[in-house]
Amino acid sequence: MEDKEIVDLYWQRSDLAISETDHKYGRYCRAIAYNICGTNEDAEECVNDTWFHAWNRMPSERPSVLSAFLGCITRNLAINTIKAKNRIKRGGGEAALALDELSECIPDGKSPELLIEEKELEEAIGRFTAGLPETERTVFVLRYWYLAPVAEIADKLQCSQGKIKSILFRTRKKLKTMLTEEGLCWIR
Repeated sequence: MEDKEIVDLYWQRSDLAISETDHKYGRYCRAIAYNICGTNEDAEECVNDTWFHAWNRMPSERPSVLSAFLGCITRNLAINTIKAKNRIKRGGGEAALALDELSECIPDGKSPELLIEEKELEEAIGRFTAGLPETERTVFVLRYWYLAPVAEIADKLQCSQGKIKSILFRTRKKLKTMLTEEGLCWIR
């Protein structure tokens, strides 16, 4: 079934929308959630919550790219899941490690000034990733969007973990330089 037809099912409030979405995008969303959460149970819960959120948001939104819409919901839910778990047990994990790596170049906080800068930062990172060579962009997106472990990225790209770590280090350094030049990073 085409994405437009699936979105139409949501607008019609048809129960078929959920089953068609799961059929077409279930595996994709489960992969995102599993990479972040690390357990099948948490991943499945995130995916089920994704369908619920999509159901509630669809009447007011008509996404042009359904996979990106669902992937973004899944990713946010999965990150919230690990944040909640980390608050409880303060444990580590792959996702926490990946987000910690980026903390060297991305500010945090939610003051009004930073909310404006957050939008500028989002646009700057978009420009940055668009300008990367394909391999660097793939590694960067797999690590920091999908929160994939370094070993998985190395397997997928058929190279050593050391090479992936090196690419990530150099890419983060380039990102930090660019953000500093644009006045969006004050971390030294």
